[in-house]
Amino acid sequence: MAPGLYLVATPIGNARDITLRTLDILQQAEVLAAEDTRSLRRLLEIHGIALGDRPLIAYHDHNGARARPRLLAAIEAGQSVAYASEAGTPMISDPGFDLMRAAQEAGLAATSAPGPSAMVTALTLAGLPTDRFLFAGFLPNASGARKRTLGELGAVPATLVFYESPKRLDGMLRDAEEVLGAERQATVCRELTKKFEEVRRGSLSELAAFYGQNPAKGEIVVLIGKGEAAVVSETVMEDEIRTALETMSVRDAADSVSAKLGVKRRPVYQLAMKLAGQ
Repeated sequence: MAPGLYLVATPIGNARDITLRTLDILQQAEVLAAEDTRSLRRLLEIHGIALGDRPLIAYHDHNGARARPRLLAAIEAGQSVAYASEAGTPMISDPGFDLMRAAQEAGLAATSAPGPSAMVTALTLAGLPTDRFLFAGFLPNASGARKRTLGELGAVPATLVFYESPKRLDGMLRDAEEVLGAERQATVCRELTKKFEEVRRGSLSELAAFYGQNPAKGEIVVLIGKGEAAVVSETVMEDEIRTALETMSVRDAADSVSAKLGVKRRPVYQLAMKLAGQ
């Protein structure tokens, strides 16, 4: 096996969703690294791959700066290093980004063994258009920041894909309903490829009502149907902003008007700044 960095995708639930190439790499790599070493150990055991005396190095958000030099040094010394995310494809909401970038900047060989991804799996099941999609990862925790982000993405002519925590799903759906509209179509995918897999489709209003009464568990992907850029005259926008500025700050007025009119926040904010004399 040639020296270099090998990013390997691991199953998101069902252990058999693994490629033959990934099994070969995990069998042959001289150094193994993982976001969660326990998960990788378990995967090796399931597929009958012996770790032997090979090092298994934890590499995650909290220790990346310390672990990265060791992994790069191994490659520079002529070894093969395989890095696995906890579940799914490295680099997608995963700490592998800095490792890959560092290897590339150092001129080291690096490649990927593709495989499972919760995002792609959800897109295949959601029943929403897939000709164009935008993966936005996790939304902000705070409702205000979350609404602002949703407002900025609302008019994007693409299916929106988010990862979400079960504890925040109810709030996220209520914010999306408020900002993007009650009738906008969406899908919630939960526990994909696992025993209790669930795919629930409906309007944002319907989904918000359901999960408000039925708290979710497990890993969740939320997909929201593509938006259409609203055509709003500057006169209408200006009137709305002036009204909002009577009781709100410039920032809050921009958030409110962009959500109400379904337009991008940036031009609204710029006009609000102008009208407020800032």
